[in-house]
Amino acid sequence: MPAPDVAALLLELERSDPDCAEDARSAIEWLSGGEPLETITELGVCEFLWYTLPTKVSGDRLATARALGRLLRLGGLERYAALCASPVTARILRTYARSGEDAGIAAYQAALHERGVLPPDVPELRWSSIMGPEELGAHGACSAALELAIVSGELSPRAAGEREALTRRWLTTPRAELGGDNWLHRVQGERLNRWVLGRGPAWRELAQPFEVRLHAPIPVPAGEHLQVLRRLLRRGGEPGGIPLPQQGGAPAYGEGPRSGSAASGAARGDRGGERVREPWNGGSVRGARDEDLLAAAGEAARRMGALDRAGHALVTTAAGRRLLDDAALLWESAAAALLVPVPHEPDLGVSVREVALMLLADGLPADRASVAAVIGCAEDEHPGIDASLAELTRLLDAFGLRAGDTLTSAGRAAALTALRGHALRPRQYVSMS
Repeated sequence: MPAPDVAALLLELERSDPDCAEDARSAIEWLSGGEPLETITELGVCEFLWYTLPTKVSGDRLATARALGRLLRLGGLERYAALCASPVTARILRTYARSGEDAGIAAYQAALHERGVLPPDVPELRWSSIMGPEELGAHGACSAALELAIVSGELSPRAAGEREALTRRWLTTPRAELGGDNWLHRVQGERLNRWVLGRGPAWRELAQPFEVRLHAPIPVPAGEHLQVLRRLLRRGGEPGGIPLPQQGGAPAYGEGPRSGSAASGAARGDRGGERVREPWNGGSVRGARDEDLLAAAGEAARRMGALDRAGHALVTTAAGRRLLDDAALLWESAAAALLVPVPHEPDLGVSVREVALMLLADGLPADRASVAAVIGCAEDEHPGIDASLAELTRLLDAFGLRAGDTLTSAGRAAALTALRGHALRPRQYVSMS
């Protein structure tokens, strides 16, 4: 049975309470955007009452919420009407009025989490805070599925594991209304397209072929890779971990090269005869290049959360132990590290490394001029390009992904894996990133 016509409900309300009808008319326009009542969801009602109403609608907010409740009750939507007049809604609106927008938003988010209708992040998809049309459709559809399961008693709002399982099924199941496609593919396609088209013409020309190449997950290459990284994580898991050097000694792995050290010299391309004492291998001596590879792998491991400092040593974390036990997860995390922002790197650093990886994956040179032509940077930004390219080269070498000036076959797989992960990352507001 179709839901009653909104205009007819407003007319009925106007006969009994004209002031209430005006508030209800304003509220329903915000809530439904002119769509029929049957399109309204619990998530939409909560977001209107607890966010849109207190931040975007003027006047007596509590009166507007109650007016909306009366309209929804006339339309037979008792559950939504109860939300409008609930103590939770009154409390959140008071919080906005008395404590400000930040406190109000915190109260709104906590209350929404309690309802259980907000789709959780899942391994296949982390939701954006800025959604395109496809992602917004997927998010709304998943929320409606969660709401139905909760109302029917099949799901508890607090059953996090069950909510995640339902969301994963809803995202990955082929759907007739999508022509046999699923929501996950739709969201990923939207994000890839945005990544390709979101910058200048030179970027789009280079990135366009990757929209197809990155559509499916990149297979993990056969064989054992990332030996230096594995070596560090194993050593960090032994009793005592990786002892940190005394003041003035070699740089601690994961803490970056010190000025004047062999690692910093290696990063500059200085491969002279300097020898450095390796801090965790009983005082054995290694060449500057080997020392720099260990330092680069250690820094990446710290950014991956796989190594952490404990007193005077670096130790392998629980996350690091999971990586050692799961070759595919280790590969994916190491590939992602190629595009993780590096401390003190210029803002364009990640873009430089993205362009370099695309060029290298195509078998092209990733030099300063080629990269600068794609990102369109000013002449005075070239030193930043040099630094980011040096950092990428250092990490590729540490992971054993380069042979000469070109990528190995595993290196190409790592480049594509890194690019895909970066292209599919969720969009966030700057203040939330």
